[in-house]
Amino acid sequence: MERRNSPTLCSTRQPGLDSGAEPALSLTADSSQTVPVSVCVCLGEMSDGANQSLEIYCGSSPPRAVDILKNLSLPAIILYTVLTLMAVIANLVYFEEIIYLLRKVPATNRRTTIMWVSGAAPVIASTSCVGMWIPLASMITDLTTAVYFAIVIHKFQRMMIEEFGGDELFLKRFQNTPVKISTGPCCCCCLCLPFAKISRRLMFLLKLGTFQLAFLRPVLMIFTLVLWVNGTFSLDDLSASGPAIWINSSLGVSTIVALWPIGIVFNKVKDELKNQKIIPKFTLYQISFILTQLQAAIINITALSGGIACAPPLSPTARGGYMNQQLLIMEMFIITLLSRIYYRRKYNQQQIDEMQPPIKAQENQNLSNGTKTEAETMRV
Repeated sequence: MERRNSPTLCSTRQPGLDSGAEPALSLTADSSQTVPVSVCVCLGEMSDGANQSLEIYCGSSPPRAVDILKNLSLPAIILYTVLTLMAVIANLVYFEEIIYLLRKVPATNRRTTIMWVSGAAPVIASTSCVGMWIPLASMITDLTTAVYFAIVIHKFQRMMIEEFGGDELFLKRFQNTPVKISTGPCCCCCLCLPFAKISRRLMFLLKLGTFQLAFLRPVLMIFTLVLWVNGTFSLDDLSASGPAIWINSSLGVSTIVALWPIGIVFNKVKDELKNQKIIPKFTLYQISFILTQLQAAIINITALSGGIACAPPLSPTARGGYMNQQLLIMEMFIITLLSRIYYRRKYNQQQIDEMQPPIKAQENQNLSNGTKTEAETMRV
């Protein structure tokens, strides 16, 4: 049997052909066996088409959940299962904490703020888990996380004030006392700034500084969601004509302004609230902020600059968001367990009486005075 040589893709011209004749392509070592060069053109078009389809696929939007499930290997199934269990356990721990607060803490603003702040990590873990399973919903889950944490920033400031019994008792405790305003992230380098004095006007400005973020971020997020559904908003478009750069810049300035009052109030009350473990609580809050805001921004910038390669069915940006969601689930799971340690505390009867609303306390005092008056009348 004659052994055929492997084909070599080379273009040859048969002798005797004029200049207008079609050149041929030799597929074997024997130059007598030739085929038209159109076959070579077709092979080249197939290769170019495959490359173009890969480029289009890697630059597309996040894949559907069905595509993710079809491509899961055994290690990926194990990873998905473990991360989902972490998110579920984090929510169970948070629900148990809510039940404890409902039973042990009176219905005051203090209890409400503790619920909001301690629920940051479970909520972020839940939204990250949904985004991991359904990549197309990543935009919605990221916006939900951003809106909730903006509210948490305002609630954390309220929680520090409520530990003293509210605005009035806080002013009564710190009225006309100096407070340092050269704190981060705005004025940490401006050491020459004078000390301010706690007053009702300053309290209003401090609360307004955090409230503007809790109000502005949901509004901008809704606007972003509308643009995204319309196909106008894209995280990859950072040009001056695109809305992403302007929305993100506005949110960055608003966030920096909101963090400044938090630092001012914390530096004022950290010595007074050592027994309430305010320093570990503030540390957990800062870690949560760094992980939810800066970590996502760093990963997104790395993906846009080409530092994260395409891994079908995930584009570089989708893969970066995918990595961020998996990291957030593990990180928020740990923070949830630590939050349960620092936010769960036992209150004695005196502390419970101090947490009662002023109206109810006044009614109890009036009732007590009325009882004393009736007893004195009976004696007379």
